[in-house]
Amino acid sequence: MKIKNNRRTKIVSTIGPNSESADMVSRLIKAGVDVFRLNFSHGNLDQHCRVAKLIRKHAAIEGRYVGVLADLQGPKIRIGDFVNGEVDLKIGDKFSLNLTEEEIKGTIRGVGVPYKDLSKQVNLNDIMLLDDGRIRLKIDEVQESEVDCTVLVGGKLSSRKGINRLGGGLAAAALTDKDVSDIDCFKSIRPDFVAVSFVGSTDDIDRAKDLLKNININPSIIAKIERAEVVGDTDLLDSILEATSGVMVARGDLGVEVGDAQLIGIQKD
Repeated sequence: MKIKNNRRTKIVSTIGPNSESADMVSRLIKAGVDVFRLNFSHGNLDQHCRVAKLIRKHAAIEGRYVGVLADLQGPKIRIGDFVNGEVDLKIGDKFSLNLTEEEIKGTIRGVGVPYKDLSKQVNLNDIMLLDDGRIRLKIDEVQESEVDCTVLVGGKLSSRKGINRLGGGLAAAALTDKDVSDIDCFKSIRPDFVAVSFVGSTDDIDRAKDLLKNININPSIIAKIERAEVVGDTDLLDSILEATSGVMVARGDLGVEVGDAQLIGIQKD
């Protein structure tokens, strides 16, 4: 007896260095991938264009529609580099986040953060989360060009790791200069879906739609839900849901901001 496949759940596969060959793309399509995600946090335009062409070529060979999702990098805030690549922080150590425009190599005493508005968005006793929450710092003093902290949870911290605030609130604009530049190049990729990272309001969605309209393409917009302040405001979240074709619960950064214990309930809701 032949059973008709009415599967509603879709399989999204992120293309990486080990899966971007023609052979692997073909095998993934045959295995049932419905959408391929191109992660614009990595790679370059030529690479993404080549992969998009491979996806469409092999989808046509298999007689299937397979979507292409372009996932914008967004304003991931990261620390700078360390002199020796990493430091080993101990509980009780004093550690500073330096906000000066001049790039200074970090040491065991502190590291640069290329986000000048950090000092305006944090307060005394706030908890800063580095490297997906593996390192925790408590803020002791906030100055315009420096945020002084005490290490609550230590460990090895290497260059270019992400930084978040427990509870959210680091409100960098969702679309960075890089994102705007990437969108301008989407006319050569023509993605079926565009995922906007760190969405904070419908303004972020509207701006993305306007930029896409300027290059005469109309992909579906996916809002990535990864800010604590968004899931904490029902009206705000509902307005974002209404403005988009779908959402992606980005559990990495959202989990860091709200805590693992709350994450699953938020995702289910």
